[in-house]
Amino acid sequence: MRDLVEYIARALVDDPSQVEVRQERLGGNRVRVELHVSKQDMGRVIGKNGRVANAMRVLLRVAAAREGKQATLDVVDPR
Repeated sequence: MRDLVEYIARALVDDPSQVEVRQERLGGNRVRVELHVSKQDMGRVIGKNGRVANAMRVLLRVAAAREGKQATLDVVDPR
């Protein structure tokens, strides 16, 4: 799941070296994936009205469901 999010994010952004994905188990079959990108690439990852980010969330949920898990994606605001 982490690899899927990283692959999509690297394809979208101008600076793929700034893409960082962290995966955390929340207990049971729940997983949280955090996506970190540079400040300049936030707009590309989020998209208009959040459409790109929501599409990534849907793909992540489908991939997680295939493994019998539940996953959420958080796009973290750069510092």
